[in-house]
Amino acid sequence: MLDRAVPAAPDDAKPVVNTRPRDAASLILYRQGRAGVEVLMGVRHARHRFMPNALVFPGGRVDPTDHKHPALTELLPETQGHLAQKATPGRARALGIAAVRELHEETNLVLGEFRGGQLLPALHRLHYITRAITPPPRAIRFHARFLAAPAEAAQGELKGSGELETLRFFPVQEALAVGHMAGITAKVMAEFLRWLDLPQEHRHSRDLVVFQRRDTRMRDR
Repeated sequence: MLDRAVPAAPDDAKPVVNTRPRDAASLILYRQGRAGVEVLMGVRHARHRFMPNALVFPGGRVDPTDHKHPALTELLPETQGHLAQKATPGRARALGIAAVRELHEETNLVLGEFRGGQLLPALHRLHYITRAITPPPRAIRFHARFLAAPAEAAQGELKGSGELETLRFFPVQEALAVGHMAGITAKVMAEFLRWLDLPQEHRHSRDLVVFQRRDTRMRDR
């Protein structure tokens, strides 16, 4: 999950050179549980340099191979359009591929099908929620896009790869109360809940927002 900034360097550390954000994608897999909406999250291992011990959604940066990776189905026009606001059409598609690939790598769940040992993402199940840019100065920065998909669209046995611990579906209010969630993740969660509350026919036409400049919520123009 790439939705939080690393802590600021101590005063006696060398200044951090401003770095260009790397494209990344995270997937909010959700379902209806007994206590309301549940989302799939896990805690990043303590050994990770970026966001150790943080409760996150599955996700990661875009790999070069994501650009030409085949898919079972393509992105919906509205999802493609939202992703392409700040990316080329090819990069927008690669973000969708990355979200599904990272879901499988970190949770063993498949959003699509495996054919000949190759993951073929069902990109049409992805819906755009928001994006966030790690503010400078940070040694590690990401331009993360957050997508959502219903849990029934995924198949397989939920099983962590070691990157995420305590991997399970959390009721939203429980996840917010765990104490390992950074402020930006809570803000993304709020955007997801706003999207979920909208009638389906209004979701693609809503005003989009972006989080940048110290995780400030801004209209995404």
